[in-house]
Amino acid sequence: MSFFRNQFSDVVEWREFREDMIFWKWSNEEIKKGSKLIIRPGQDAVFFNGGRIEGVFEDDGEYDIESQIIPFLSTLKGFRFGFNSGMRVEVLFVNTKEFTVKWGTQNPINIPTPQMPGGMPIRANGTFNFKVNDYMALIDKIAGVRTSYLVEDIKIRITSVLDQLLMKWISKEGKDMFNLQANASDIASGIKDDLDMQIMDMGMKITGFHIMSFNYPKEIQDMITKNASHGMIGDLSKYQQVSVTDAMASGKLSGSGAASDMAGMMMGMNMANEMMKNMNQSNPSQGQGQSSSQNNQSSNGSSSNGQMPNFCPNCGQKTTGANFCPNCGQKLV
Repeated sequence: MSFFRNQFSDVVEWREFREDMIFWKWSNEEIKKGSKLIIRPGQDAVFFNGGRIEGVFEDDGEYDIESQIIPFLSTLKGFRFGFNSGMRVEVLFVNTKEFTVKWGTQNPINIPTPQMPGGMPIRANGTFNFKVNDYMALIDKIAGVRTSYLVEDIKIRITSVLDQLLMKWISKEGKDMFNLQANASDIASGIKDDLDMQIMDMGMKITGFHIMSFNYPKEIQDMITKNASHGMIGDLSKYQQVSVTDAMASGKLSGSGAASDMAGMMMGMNMANEMMKNMNQSNPSQGQGQSSSQNNQSSNGSSSNGQMPNFCPNCGQKTTGANFCPNCGQKLV
């Protein structure tokens, strides 16, 4: 037994843990007698040999491998440490947290649209979430040939297909090409399902995909903003009147005196016309009274076409054909 007391005891642990590392494989394949296993919070320790998983340990803490780990391994339960060698088995430490990754299109994506023959150039950005969910697939596809795997490796794989998926789902779910944010949830849901298929065989799962914003070229964005402002105003002529009135009241109507006076005069005429229309609409009897008065004047002998009146407007004497009233001398023309 003195041989084992002198034999070096290993500590099997993830010494250089990184938040952006998905898994790390313990480099020494031989576990010696008396070795300890340390599992930290947010880690799982997967024992495997020859591509076969022997056991998965999820609870954090410190364990004696011979007494606390080996009895629970599937095919290595009866294994006993020999005098000349330790136990040959690999240990994979897996980061169990859900990773959040920011993404953004590197170049504009030309989305086909009838309004623009060359397509609508759009950029987008957001986040996606993923985590490891299948250790056997992870070992079979990646951990069997690599000692570690980073979040950046997944990001590269995701972004390599993201442009095509954005084009596919924007064309399918983008009801209004000039307001894609309104359908961002439906677009993101379709992309999430497709991305999940991309990394499923690697033992990972997409748990979320979010689109934070769509970005249009400046010229198109200016047009969208302008159209939106017009739609909010509703009555553009009323908006212009209010704008000019505010400018005149605040003294911000700049330019020469003549130009300012002309603008003010035109504004006043427009306002007067609007007031007259409103008055006529609100009091139609007044207009009828004015028409009745004019008819009365015609019947009393006044003429609006320059012809000689039939009666003197002063005394009422019949004056047909005369320039002066024969009764009072009133000039008739």
